[in-house]
Amino acid sequence: SLPTLTVLIPLLSLAGLFYSASVDETFPQGCTSTSSLCFYSLLLPITIPVYVFFHLWTWMGIKLFRHN
Repeated sequence: SLPTLTVLIPLLSLAGLFYSASVDETFPQGCTSTSSLCFYSLLLPITIPVYVFFHLWTWMGIKLFRHN
């Protein structure tokens, strides 16, 4: 369900970020490579609110178009 995902995804991302910080020698610079786990652990929490925003924006557009 949605509340489980909203808690689970940031926690998994944070765990991936801490894992990358403890394992990777080039931690801050290594986050720019798309092959690193750190990149995706930073990308995931940013992607989800953007997806929700545009999903709601599309839904509002459909609602406004239908009622006018």
